[in-house]
Amino acid sequence: MSGESKPVGRKRDSAATRVAILAAAQELFAERGYERATVRDIAARARVNQALLFRYFGSKDELFRASIADRGRRVLEEGPVDGLLSRLLARTLEPTGSAAQGHWLQAALRSSGHDEGAAAVRRELGDEYVRALSGLSDDADADLRADLLLAWLLGIGLVRSVYRRDPLAGAEPGAVAEHVLRAARVLLAGVDVNFPPP
Repeated sequence: MSGESKPVGRKRDSAATRVAILAAAQELFAERGYERATVRDIAARARVNQALLFRYFGSKDELFRASIADRGRRVLEEGPVDGLLSRLLARTLEPTGSAAQGHWLQAALRSSGHDEGAAAVRRELGDEYVRALSGLSDDADADLRADLLLAWLLGIGLVRSVYRRDPLAGAEPGAVAEHVLRAARVLLAGVDVNFPPP
């Protein structure tokens, strides 16, 4: 009987360990960017040793990719595609340092100079988001339109949370969202303009 319960316990520990490592990586990549977030510090924050971190993720590059993909996919899965832009915008407009915003947008912005980091952001966020958003338009250049909106969101995030330049940095999220979503509807007719998202 005890032999039957051991694999279940091990799976539970394994899943919890992976989640802890990902959460620590998301926090540190957001705070410091790819280059300055060390594997040693990520392992320490997750309360695991470095060997275990490498067993789960293989390399720092793979851990970065997984941390970005994890957060990005959760946003995709939280609701219908027509509300995706509103959900992304809500996270972009959250106060600097909040968990939802920092874990993916800050990591993307602070790591964009790193080749592997930039490639991971492009693959894991950009491609999936463009595919999803481009389905909200029948136009031949729907991919371009979706990409333009994502670039705008990254720019808003950069000005608000990294440069902290006013008036955008201090603007009320609802006021910013109203302008962005109204303009987004011109590019992608199927975008849901309700903000905040349900």
